Amino acid sequence: MIRGVRGATTVKQNEENEMMDNTRKLVQEMISVNDIDVQSISHILISVTKELNAGFPAKSIREMDGWNFVPVMCMQEIDVPGSLPNCIRVMMVINTEQTQEAIRHIFQNEAVRLRPDLAHAEGEQANGS
Repeated sequence: MIRGVRGATTVKQNEENEMMDNTRKLVQEMISVNDIDVQSISHILISVTKELNAGFPAKSIREMDGWNFVPVMCMQEIDVPGSLPNCIRVMMVINTEQTQEAIRHIFQNEAVRLRPDLAHAEGEQANGS
């Protein structure tokens, strides 16, 4: 079965190393808490807000050991007035037997404001259990 795993993070400034580090940290937590094997990943889509153009966040994923064959694409997020700035969003599409409710979506830094209903502290289930 195909499922999406959502993640988002923010950076403090438009700086390539910060973008790469935060993207890598986000993806690593997404795979850790959902017990994802790289071979089960179909593809990953990454969007960034308009002010983030110092680098391609996908590069940090491609550089992870064993991830060079995972299709990854970056794009610009829709520029909605009042939306969260300096935000990197990740949609990882995986093959899994997990139910929709079992998937744990990860929000880091200021991005926890995007979906407080899904955001959770590390090691905690999204529903609070």
